[in-house]
Amino acid sequence: MNHNTLTLAAALAAFSLSACAEESARPAAMIAAPVAEAPSAAPPAADRGSAGADTAAASFAWPTMTVHKSPSCGCCVVWIEHMRRAGVPVEVVDTDDMGPIKQQLGVPYGKGSCHTAHIDGYLIEGHVPVADIRRLLQERPQARGLVLPGMPAGSPGMEMPDGRRQAFTVELVGRDGTTSDWAHHPARDGSTR
Repeated sequence: MNHNTLTLAAALAAFSLSACAEESARPAAMIAAPVAEAPSAAPPAADRGSAGADTAAASFAWPTMTVHKSPSCGCCVVWIEHMRRAGVPVEVVDTDDMGPIKQQLGVPYGKGSCHTAHIDGYLIEGHVPVADIRRLLQERPQARGLVLPGMPAGSPGMEMPDGRRQAFTVELVGRDGTTSDWAHHPARDGSTR
C-alpha cells in the first residue's frame, strides 16, 4: 500500500471517528432494564461467525427499526444505509443527548457506540452487521439485544477505502446486563477484498 493511500485511510478514519466520538464517549450509568421485553426463546446457538452480507438478509420480513443518532454523525448514516439496503425499514431520530436513550434501552456501561437502535423489543448498539441482527430476531433469545462497542474499522458504516477490517466481536446483552459473545468477525487484509 502506498503512502498516499495510507494517509487517505487515516484521514478518513479520523474524520469518521471525530464526528461520532462525542456520542461514544458519553459517560452514563447505562445498566437500566430494557424498554420492551423480548419474547421467551431458547438461548442463542453457537457462534456462526459473520454469516452473510447485506443481500443475504434482504428476503427476511423485517420489523421497523428506530435509530437514535447525533445529527452530525456521518458513520451512523452509512450504517443506516446498510440496514435499508438489506430491506430493514428504518426510522431515524436525531438527538443531541444520547445518554438518556442508552440508559433507557439498557446499554451496559462501557459498551456504547455512536448510535443506538431498537427493533422488535431488542436494542442494537453501534455498527452491528445486519446478519447478526437477523439471527437475533430469528432465534429470539431472552436478552436486551446486541452491542458492538466502539467503532471498529471495517465494520458496517466504518468501512476502510482499501477494504481492511479489524477483528471485532458482537456481544449479546443478557437481561441482567452481562454480555457474552454473539458473533466473531475476523480481521481482513485490504488485499483480500
